[in-house]
Amino acid sequence: MPVFWLILIVLAIAAAGFVVGRSRALSSAEGDARKLHSLPSFYGNNVVIKAIVPAFLVMIVWLLAQPLVVASSVSGLIPESAIPDNSSRGLVMAEVRRAADGLDAAVASGGMTEDFARNARADFNDVTERLQEAGAIVTSQVTQPVLRAAQRFRVLNATGKTLMSGAVIALSILGALWGIRETKAEFRARNTVETSIRMLLIAAASIAILTTVGIVLSLVFNTVEFFRLYPASDFFFGTTWSPSFSGRGGSSELGVLPLLWGTFYISIVALLVAVPIGLFSAIYLSEYASSRVRSVAKPMLEVLAGIPTIVYGLFALLTVGPLLLSVFGPNGLGWMQAGTAVMTAGLVMGIMLIPFVSSLSDDIINAVPQSMRDGSYGLGATQSETIRQVVLPAALPGIVGAILLASSRAIGETMIVVLGAGAAAKLDLNPFEAMTTVTAKIVSQLTGDADFASPEALVAFALGMTLFVITLGLNVFALYIVRKYREQYE
Repeated sequence: MPVFWLILIVLAIAAAGFVVGRSRALSSAEGDARKLHSLPSFYGNNVVIKAIVPAFLVMIVWLLAQPLVVASSVSGLIPESAIPDNSSRGLVMAEVRRAADGLDAAVASGGMTEDFARNARADFNDVTERLQEAGAIVTSQVTQPVLRAAQRFRVLNATGKTLMSGAVIALSILGALWGIRETKAEFRARNTVETSIRMLLIAAASIAILTTVGIVLSLVFNTVEFFRLYPASDFFFGTTWSPSFSGRGGSSELGVLPLLWGTFYISIVALLVAVPIGLFSAIYLSEYASSRVRSVAKPMLEVLAGIPTIVYGLFALLTVGPLLLSVFGPNGLGWMQAGTAVMTAGLVMGIMLIPFVSSLSDDIINAVPQSMRDGSYGLGATQSETIRQVVLPAALPGIVGAILLASSRAIGETMIVVLGAGAAAKLDLNPFEAMTTVTAKIVSQLTGDADFASPEALVAFALGMTLFVITLGLNVFALYIVRKYREQYE
């Protein structure tokens, strides 16, 4: 049963339980709601919670665990002799999953019957041909071990989904019956519902923490695996980035310094554009602009934040790059050889970051109490002196936060860099040369079927961990500066 229909069934059970629970509560009080401990809706909501929460928890855990259990079971069906020398068990399992999806697509399109798809004696040459006719993405020849594993994969998946559907529906019905059975006039339904809601809110808040922990752990484990295959000294201090996917890293040079330099160089150029323009815009909108001008200008600035980054990338590739090339290219000053360069990506990225700095800084400046401005004016200060000596110091922590957010956004940008800065990994001071960043190389290293037994794929996690540590250090340093200044200001 599809998950969508399973969710609808559980919701229908919960809706019916709400009606029955509410009616049962009123019946137990002889129709007089004043005799109930709680409002009638709380009794219905109690049934709803007991019908939905346990069922959905089981469904979520099942959906997370089933792929791991099925993959572990199917992986044992593939002998070592079926794994090519230039491949790995992970790549073979990816082929098994594609073949299983292809069998599903072929059955759905009528290219083969369900019995044929499950036939253990089916000719794998015939199956390969039918899968390709159905549009499945498979290799030129599906081997017999892969076909047998794919058939087993489909059977286990179908069985697991059937068992999950039965378990979830049964648990939902039992939960609803439990809630209905509890429904009596003296039952403290309100306390139970409020406790349940509080637990749900705690669980929702915990998801962010657990997600962060999961991201960090995945980076740490894969980074450790990378450094087992590639020397850490060559990675952190190497000045050449030249990955090669032949020979499992024997001829690869994976020095991160050129990528870090490109990342910081492009980000600095972007911040040199975004911070002055964004901060000055915020000061004007909050301190000088009339309400009419502000009502028009601020939404127009914030529109920039809603433009997809791919559009900025195309703008850099088709407009800003050729414009800079016409001025600084061979026919101009001769400093620029192509439209893709640090300056191209930096300028466009700076335009993209303007609303991050402007909007947040404007809100922070507006939050400064008017009494501080009035006190400054009462002492004879001009408006510019008040802004410079009172308003900006009071708003500095928020402004630093806005700049930090813009910095993190710049460091993590990918599409503008790919289209506007090029793909050259090198150490160069010329802002009119093509360079690349860490995020762009993470994408390129994980494009396609990555073999996670090779350092060329695992290096993406090492690059991500490096960026994580750098941004964490920047956050800690900025927090220290803000607190130090706040102590002096207060």
